[in-house]
Amino acid sequence: MKPDEASLPAVHALHLVQLVARWRVPADALLDDLGLRESALSDPEARLSIPTCERLVARARALTGEPAIGIYLGLQMRVAWHGYLGFAAMTAATARDALLLAMRYAPTRTSALGLRLHESGRVASLVIEERTPLGTAQDAIILSLILGIWQIGTALTGRALDGSADVTFPEPPYFSRFQGIGRMRFGQPLHQLLFDRDVLDLPLAMADPAAQRLAREQCERALEALGAGARLSVRVRQRLPREGGGFHALDEVAGQLGTSPRTLKRKLALEGHAFSSLLDEERRERALLLLRAPELSLEDVAERLGYSDLANFSRAFRRWTGRTPGAFRKRSGSV
Repeated sequence: MKPDEASLPAVHALHLVQLVARWRVPADALLDDLGLRESALSDPEARLSIPTCERLVARARALTGEPAIGIYLGLQMRVAWHGYLGFAAMTAATARDALLLAMRYAPTRTSALGLRLHESGRVASLVIEERTPLGTAQDAIILSLILGIWQIGTALTGRALDGSADVTFPEPPYFSRFQGIGRMRFGQPLHQLLFDRDVLDLPLAMADPAAQRLAREQCERALEALGAGARLSVRVRQRLPREGGGFHALDEVAGQLGTSPRTLKRKLALEGHAFSSLLDEERRERALLLLRAPELSLEDVAERLGYSDLANFSRAFRRWTGRTPGAFRKRSGSV
């Protein structure tokens, strides 16, 4: 695998080995044709490229005859699967702290996916950014992650969590067998989990400040080793929203970061980003959340996003989603 190639932790392949054993599929039957060895999968530093993950999921489906392999994988997910990041989240004080840690240290686990948290009114959303196309394994990986986050959240807070989830891909034929796992909307603009904002303030049962400090130190070392701590596009997105609504302009964000607008644009370009595209993505994600707040009129939403009028917002929203804000609101339903 190339050093800069998008990947997922190899330990997840070990969890897949353990899962397919339920169908009496031996590890070598799953792994040998892919050139993988079970003994190497537990190495914390080992990674699998996305094409390898696609082949692994396809082989697991073929050998078990179960297309919903990602759902089963998500339902058995545990916080310990995520190494020092999982340990840091487990020992955080609140659910919000745990999610903020997951957002910061996600690059230590994978470069293929990112996390962003948004809050508005009584609703919060955790956006799962697919930074690299996941191909034929998309449904398995995304559904596994969504269900896994719910499982981990329930375990850490000690209570069943309510909410819903959106994914961008069409409903798989197998999903009708799993209607009891929660409210899921398919064919949506984003992968995201939606839940009551109060959940973020829930205390975690295993909160431990001393243990968390040790875990964070390990995560910071891992982040530094990857060169991920200085990811400029992430820091820019964190500084875009204004207090009370709207977004900061390029020169304002540059000033916050202690640089010039020209230098900021140049450094973003080196990461493959433009300031305008980051602003557009941030507006889109916040629009999708604000439209779920029934107490806000469409004009209120447009104003909070920094648009001069509803018509401009409607044009942008149709460009993002192919729908008008009103049509999306009618179809989105409750959290």
